[in-house]
Amino acid sequence: MSTGLISSDTIVALATSPGQLGAIAVIRLSGADAIHITNTVFRGKNLQEQPSHTIHFGTIRDGDTIIDEVLVSLFIGPNSYTKEHVVEISTHNSNYIIEQVIQLLMRHGARAAKPGEFTLRAFINGGLDLSQAEAVADLIASNSAASHQVAMQQMRGGFSNQLKKLREDLVHFASLIELELDFGEEDVEFANRDQLKSLITQIYAVIRKLIASFEQGNVLKNGVPVVIAGKPNVGKSTLLNALLNEERAIVSEIAGTTRDTIEDEINIRGIAFRFIDTAGIRETLDVIEAKGVERTKEKMKQARLIIYLFDPTQDNLEEVQSQISELKEQQIPFVTIINKSDLIADAQRAELDSLQPLYISAKQQIGIEELKDELLEQVNLANISGDDVLVTNIRHVEALRKTQEALERVLYGIENPVTSDFLAMDIRQSLHHLGEITGVVTTDDLLENIFSKFCIGK
Repeated sequence: MSTGLISSDTIVALATSPGQLGAIAVIRLSGADAIHITNTVFRGKNLQEQPSHTIHFGTIRDGDTIIDEVLVSLFIGPNSYTKEHVVEISTHNSNYIIEQVIQLLMRHGARAAKPGEFTLRAFINGGLDLSQAEAVADLIASNSAASHQVAMQQMRGGFSNQLKKLREDLVHFASLIELELDFGEEDVEFANRDQLKSLITQIYAVIRKLIASFEQGNVLKNGVPVVIAGKPNVGKSTLLNALLNEERAIVSEIAGTTRDTIEDEINIRGIAFRFIDTAGIRETLDVIEAKGVERTKEKMKQARLIIYLFDPTQDNLEEVQSQISELKEQQIPFVTIINKSDLIADAQRAELDSLQPLYISAKQQIGIEELKDELLEQVNLANISGDDVLVTNIRHVEALRKTQEALERVLYGIENPVTSDFLAMDIRQSLHHLGEITGVVTTDDLLENIFSKFCIGK
């Protein structure tokens, strides 16, 4: 494991959000001298004589000057987040106080922490593996019950434990194959090829399932992108406002008002949806509107789901059927929505039923809850169990694909007998790529890239 990015310095940073967002701020220190440095500026009990996981009231002083009354929490290593001595100082949430306390601590030997350095130390010191550390950032960024659930499951080791079991099984056979290499001239087999094939097949199936889970995991983490599409003036902006329950998009009876995409996010039953209101699809000589139509088509290709909205009081049914056929040909998942349903006559509704639409009135707020239910059903995310292991990180899925490719070479080598050294090489490649996910195999560049994206203080 690489340790080039870690130092023995005691680090300090604000652990809570900067700005006047609350009454209390928490300043965190980690390192061998964290308790000693804090004790030099703290007036209260002698912190160096106190047990771990205790809280102490006192004052932070610069000489005889009191900066603030504080609570100091002690976490004596290795029983802490970073596995080092950790101190958390709760001060009043004043920018002046925070700056004065941090500067004072730095003058007594601490240095400013880099982004993600606390979690990096937790990883280096064995408190978390790499995938768990990445889940910490996902947990902080989670904005829905579903994304929180997935991040929490990964941070607590659900994904890591599954990979660890796969790796242990592979290591056993790898050691037997390596042993064969020591007796190469005697042509012996310590690793039963049928058992090895059975194991590789089982592992391959698990890897394939994990890769397939990325589609769901990614949308749970980042939200489901849903494009609201249709001809101009069918009520797309009104529908966006109805879904968001606020006046987010400009609504006008003038066709072509929306010239660019408008995006916003809402939470539906614990799942985050990113709704994208688009320019109406039509032929136009207006250069700006044409650019908006082009962007609409690009967004439709990127969407997980399309709400295809039309107004039966003005849209030609044959043209609507043609656009629906085009969506089917492009294999873009979509939901057909008829707006202004309160204005439709019964005779017309019978004709429209052939499209199997959902009837709504965005302006009158009719059918909006039914639409939300339909969206949840379409993305098939509402019934995901807390025990399901989902891949949410592109780095992880890339490593799994490389593992899959190496396992395919192992299976080929078993079915088309190759020498033990070739089998050993492909098994080592499988182990290497699995190890990249949890950090058994890593580099300084990889760690710096991952942890630099964390917020300071975490």
